[in-house]
Amino acid sequence: MTRYPQLAAALLVWHEQQGRHDLPWQLDRTPYRVWVSEIMLQQTQVSTVIPYYQRFMARFPTVTALADAPSDDVLHLWTGLGYYARARNLHRAAGRIRDEFNGEFPKTFEQVASLPGIGRSTAGAILALSRGERFPILDGNVKRVLARYFGVEGSTAEKSVSDRLWHLSDACTPEETVDVYTQAIMDLGATVCTRHKPLCTYCPLSEECFARATGRQGELPTPRAAKGARRSREIFMLVAMRDDGSVLLERRPETGIWGGLWCLPEFETVSAASIYAGHTLQAAEAQPKPLSIVEHAFTHFDLVITPLLTKCEGQAGIMDTIPTLWYNTRDPARIGLPAPIKTLLENLSSPTLFDSSAPPS
Repeated sequence: MTRYPQLAAALLVWHEQQGRHDLPWQLDRTPYRVWVSEIMLQQTQVSTVIPYYQRFMARFPTVTALADAPSDDVLHLWTGLGYYARARNLHRAAGRIRDEFNGEFPKTFEQVASLPGIGRSTAGAILALSRGERFPILDGNVKRVLARYFGVEGSTAEKSVSDRLWHLSDACTPEETVDVYTQAIMDLGATVCTRHKPLCTYCPLSEECFARATGRQGELPTPRAAKGARRSREIFMLVAMRDDGSVLLERRPETGIWGGLWCLPEFETVSAASIYAGHTLQAAEAQPKPLSIVEHAFTHFDLVITPLLTKCEGQAGIMDTIPTLWYNTRDPARIGLPAPIKTLLENLSSPTLFDSSAPPS
């Protein structure tokens, strides 16, 4: 039962006037379309997601189309969106829906929540937004709204705090118009009750909000304890290029950084890369040429990549245990690539790359 009807009522009025109504996944709300959007929106801003979502749905208009597609097709359309485990889980879940539910999105909360990559909040959001079923949600935006409004102390990572917020989320969710309410509270957290510099003047909940009344918007929810200095990892990647412009790539393991994506062979030292080239590639240059470093920030550390360019004639003895391919930069294959590697490959057409008198590009 809804214990705070005034909160829901205020949000519904606000959303009608100020909420977002024309996002691509709102135009034809099916469980499949909402599911894809919810997965893409995890830790990613709406403005970034929109073009990816539109391309993804054009290629995979149904869950069966997604399930039947090669994993490389799925990862290709995810390139640049980050957090690639989301794409792998989405593809695996689509396969289960095809095989276990005859291609129809599951009907019950328990079935939805059992799919790879779908937790309690995402399952609730899918069913609430697409079918109007009453399930509370608790994504990052909703946690922030509730913690500030009710003055919930403590880190949202703590179980006791999370349990309290789940209780409040359920108590605030109305019995009717659940789809509108769910969209409204997510929109409020994303556009008004933001992490930094919330727009309290424009908030429909400001009059009863504990954080605003006490001036503690910056303290609620309680920030996580600061971690130590960011780590930095330095690696070398071999850019083995043939005369036709193709470059040797390896598929990375399913788990770990850039899991399942195609990447340049990675090494800890220049000498290791040189030894690999000499033993594996036909007529590879003895001394690979360093190119401009590439920096990429992950959530918890920074990766510094030094590409090492070598011209070669072909492939001699690649290990059978590591899937490889020659990626033609002039006619790119539809495969999943990490964003910095995709950019690096796109820049390999420079005619000066093999000119020893030219500076590194």
